[in-house]
Amino acid sequence: MTGKIIAYQGVEGAYSHLACRNAFPKSVSIACASFEDAVKLVESKTADFAMIPVENSTAGRVEEIYRLIPKSSLFIIDEHFEPVNHCLLGIKGSKLENIQYVASHPQALAQCYKNIIDMEITAVAKFDTAGSAKEISLKQDPTFGAIASKLAAKLYNLEILQEYFGDLKGNVTRFIVLSRENTVPKFNKDESYITSLIFHVRDIPAALYKALGGFATNGVNLLKLESYSMTGSLQVSRFHIDIEAHPDEKKLKLALEEVSFYAKEIKYLGVYEKHTGRENYKLM
Repeated sequence: MTGKIIAYQGVEGAYSHLACRNAFPKSVSIACASFEDAVKLVESKTADFAMIPVENSTAGRVEEIYRLIPKSSLFIIDEHFEPVNHCLLGIKGSKLENIQYVASHPQALAQCYKNIIDMEITAVAKFDTAGSAKEISLKQDPTFGAIASKLAAKLYNLEILQEYFGDLKGNVTRFIVLSRENTVPKFNKDESYITSLIFHVRDIPAALYKALGGFATNGVNLLKLESYSMTGSLQVSRFHIDIEAHPDEKKLKLALEEVSFYAKEIKYLGVYEKHTGRENYKLM
């Protein structure tokens, strides 16, 4: 991956930035204002990949992503799990007892709620975690803290006042890596794979039940099933599904044959190797 360019949403020091550095340590990371901007950089060939968060073990799924991916021309080629360690940061020389206000993304504030209450400090919602760290580094007020990553502390020359500030241990975010190329790994019976696709069912009774039955009768494990209404409609639902199988496996071929009777507009999003540490993480 040397020399590759990875686009992510956020500012330098965001957890998405950290995921890029850990997954592709020899690559260049580009910060984007939105998920859509990150996707467009890849589509326009400015970047090679996009690192996009899809779910968090505490906060659940990133709703926006499930609406964005079907509209893009990109494919999922990999997944990455990034542990989220919220740190309480302050300017150099500040002390824990100085902090009266703490700024961060609303989700990060929620995930540190108990500690914030125990310290009797005021939470201030901001657009993102690393942006909050950058803001207090410019403010240079010892009464202001931020909840962000260790990387943000390093980039913005901040003090880590408390390293493990989150209320829950084991907080992790699952990312997917998007590419212009539909790179499908060659099937190896000793490896585990995930096939991701989207579809919506036909307007017939029990269509979803029967479509999913195709996986059950052929012994195919479903890792995730997400539903959401399509834009402009309150009646037609689209389903995103992650399947523990490779398209070259007979059981998946047979299952998808059955699914096609009850579903339409089936679109492959990608085939990629199952993350080796997936079993260590518990996602919602």
